[in-house]
Amino acid sequence: MALFRVNKPRNPQGNFHVKKNDEVVVLSGTQRGKRGKVLEVLRDRSRVIVEGVNFIKKATRKSQDQPEGGIVEREGALHISKIMLAAAYDQRKSATSGKAVTKDKPAATKTAPKGKK
Repeated sequence: MALFRVNKPRNPQGNFHVKKNDEVVVLSGTQRGKRGKVLEVLRDRSRVIVEGVNFIKKATRKSQDQPEGGIVEREGALHISKIMLAAAYDQRKSATSGKAVTKDKPAATKTAPKGKK
């Protein structure tokens, strides 16, 4: 039996670049480009829950809150490295779109392939 949980790091990070109620953009994965507000920061797992992003389906039992039970959709957690503050993202996009992205490559010189001796 393991002495610690597999998905929980032993030394969680002290602070992150985002906090609750910040507007963020997803940088990678299937949800790339989506924006939302941070609902919760899970420090011990280095993850965040963003409003309207990364929906998962979860089976629930019958209860007083949900008398029918069934399958409920809710937001899943994303790793902290996959998100960026929306203001910083917009600033980065505007800075790169203003510049003409043309790289002058030196003319390639053809060399004869080395033959067998």
